[in-house]
Amino acid sequence: MLKTRQIPFFDYPALFAELEQEVMTTVRDVFARGAYIMQRDVTDFEAELGAYLGVKHVIGVADGTMGLLLPLLALKLKPGDEVIVPSHTFVASAAAIHHAGGTPVTVDCAADHLIDAETAKRAITAHTRGIMPVQLNGRTANMEPLLELARRHELFIVEDSCQALGARFRGRFAGTFGVAGSISFYPSKTLGCFGDGGAVITNDDDMAAQVRMLRDHGRGPDGNVWCWGYNSRLDNVQAAILRIKLRKYDAYIARRRELAAIYDARLRHLEQLLLPPPPVADGDHFDIFQNYEIEATERDALRAHLESRGVRTILQWGGKAIHQFPKLGLQASLPYTERMTERFMMLPMNTALADDDVRYICDCIEEFYGG
Repeated sequence: MLKTRQIPFFDYPALFAELEQEVMTTVRDVFARGAYIMQRDVTDFEAELGAYLGVKHVIGVADGTMGLLLPLLALKLKPGDEVIVPSHTFVASAAAIHHAGGTPVTVDCAADHLIDAETAKRAITAHTRGIMPVQLNGRTANMEPLLELARRHELFIVEDSCQALGARFRGRFAGTFGVAGSISFYPSKTLGCFGDGGAVITNDDDMAAQVRMLRDHGRGPDGNVWCWGYNSRLDNVQAAILRIKLRKYDAYIARRRELAAIYDARLRHLEQLLLPPPPVADGDHFDIFQNYEIEATERDALRAHLESRGVRTILQWGGKAIHQFPKLGLQASLPYTERMTERFMMLPMNTALADDDVRYICDCIEEFYGG
């Protein structure tokens, strides 16, 4: 019988404890300067993240959702314009399309839980204006067929990269394949602040100029109001905290990949599970493991067993894909996604975990399946 230990799904207090001295020193400095809104901490963070990603423009915004909405508004969607989006995503992806004046069209995902290019291809109509790939769980989709679809049909690509800062496909960072990408700094993200925060990344000068105005009430650098805008600025205190964490970001990613390798080595032999692709040193994908999302037979019983052993798991977004919320009116038949929502679950994945924590979780899973 395993000796029970307590492993939360995500240890929020540990985020602060790890960096308490640096954070408090930094916050005290920000407060002492009276630097609350759009001060140098934001502009310095934008420049540093831009250098990390090798992009021309990083625009800090209030959250990842606004990081999607503002580029879509800049693209001036018209009523009836359709934007293709996978149904296995947070509702914010489709909500951004809706609030920008477009129509979200949901499509299926593949075994890696990312957008399936073939179903995206079949969803294209005369009204399709763009594609929103969702780079989910710290992995970038195979972008080649999506880029080809966009070229052939003259569609824009705006990436929901909220869960994938630092993930790469064929050496290229998530969020850099289209006209714009969105990043979230929600506390549980790989680069998380202590509240809400987000960013738009783009290499398009016009897009950057539009987003900068839209995030700040439509005001341009000359102080004039050039369009109807929003109050969607990245908080200056959060930007200062993000600068601390960005300096450590490669180490955070490396640690997540180490934990994923333990999961993979210990659980790969269980035929009852479908695991995410393992971390590899080369190949097309470099994954950062924002989450560790698996599929499991007897999923609900497995979760109950893990709970009885002190291990907390979750079903991402309450266990539903966005087309499964009837009030949103996104009716679709998406066979893989619908099967997946009966099997998917997330195991703990964060840098507060010790190797022994992950081994214990694996022991509990093997105990359940008798493996």
